[in-house]
Amino acid sequence: MLAEIKGLNEECGVFGVWGHENAAQITYYGLHSLQHRGQEGAGIVVTDGCELKGLKGEGLVTEVFSREAIHNLHGYGAIGHVRYATAGGGGYENVQPLLFHSQTGSLALAHNGNLVNATMLKYQLEAQGSIFQTSSDTEVLAHLIKRSGFVHLKDQVKNALTMLKGAYAFLIMTETELMVALDPNGLRPLSVGRLGDAVCIASETCAFDVVGAQFVREVEPGELIIINNEGMYSEPFALKSNQAICTMEYVYFSRPDSNLHGINVHSARKSMGKKLAEEAGIEADVVTGVPDSSISAAIGYAEASGIPYELGLIKNRYVGRTFIQPSQSLREQGVKMKLSAVRGVVNGKRVIMVDDSIVRGTTSKRIVQLLREAGAKEVHVAISSPPITHPCFYGIDTSTKEELIASSHSVEEIKQLIGADSLTFLSLEGMIEAIGHAKDGNHCGQCLACFTGKYPTEIYPAGKEQMVTLS
Repeated sequence: MLAEIKGLNEECGVFGVWGHENAAQITYYGLHSLQHRGQEGAGIVVTDGCELKGLKGEGLVTEVFSREAIHNLHGYGAIGHVRYATAGGGGYENVQPLLFHSQTGSLALAHNGNLVNATMLKYQLEAQGSIFQTSSDTEVLAHLIKRSGFVHLKDQVKNALTMLKGAYAFLIMTETELMVALDPNGLRPLSVGRLGDAVCIASETCAFDVVGAQFVREVEPGELIIINNEGMYSEPFALKSNQAICTMEYVYFSRPDSNLHGINVHSARKSMGKKLAEEAGIEADVVTGVPDSSISAAIGYAEASGIPYELGLIKNRYVGRTFIQPSQSLREQGVKMKLSAVRGVVNGKRVIMVDDSIVRGTTSKRIVQLLREAGAKEVHVAISSPPITHPCFYGIDTSTKEELIASSHSVEEIKQLIGADSLTFLSLEGMIEAIGHAKDGNHCGQCLACFTGKYPTEIYPAGKEQMVTLS
């Protein structure tokens, strides 16, 4: 992935299973399929009906879990998590699932998303005696659950969830049940599947394909699903708000073989590429895509334009993650380590380089240089999404405008900065139309905040202002 260099990362992915004798092994494979959603930490917690047992660590799924370790996690229920550190930062203590023990039983939490009022809630919880063991916003939910005056866990969870604002897909597991909750806007993807008699939950449907499960349905915004040995049932914990799934799931984050709201991600990206070709109208000799997330859009662009698609850029899949460091000079070197231009394809050619987005501009500038060094006569950059001009507060690590080149530069200025012969962004209307028509005209509400600055929820200050009343 170029995520470490590009500066656009999604916070994490979750997977859960209930009612399978090899729950830990199933979860391991589920997490492996979601590895693209987070490479900094992974964890699994299992239940055998009597106790919760967990294992977690920093690194990739294959680095954290040995064969022996997985086989020692006995249980018929499990939840797992892969993490990219945004809210709360890194560190072992922030790797999920978070596991809590009390006199009344244990609780494990796995969370995909970001709570925009977490800091505010932490201030008030601490003022009332809570002591936090992590800097993760996920821990807030555990404290809210335990502070609830309700007797039954379901009511405690529902009450706690109503206090949260932002994006969240939660898996909550005790010794005897698994709960699943999605925020009222449905900002993060979350689906239900079946593996024989077992129930699976995953951030993306590609995980079902890997473990052999059948997709059943998506979790509804504002829905709480409860799964135990008696079966599965659900009820709303909040009224469904304006549905607004993160558009960047279609553009960049999700795997091409995943489906979101009945729309295949590859098909959506291909449609965006076709629409981009219609809007750009560039004359060139070859079209190439930046591996891997832009390949689908590049194929669509080539089909619509009649310009042949060629493998003009090759990704080195064996560069260690630890090489990339968060400084601009090393990001630039990191691009060269991760990508190579194919001279035999681009030499003497007018090249259209299709990419999914521009964040800081560092990656685009270096790739344009790579193509020119390989002999490209012209390099035209075509982006299959609109300019990202506003920060995201829902679990993507672009939390300030200063990080975003398009927030302070025009398209012409960005073109000059990255050294391209031309630069074209897909229009907002074109992107919405392309995604909506990716499958039978199906279209669901999308969060477009990073393109428009119109956020689907309130955005809270990073402080103790605007206190809420905790019941």
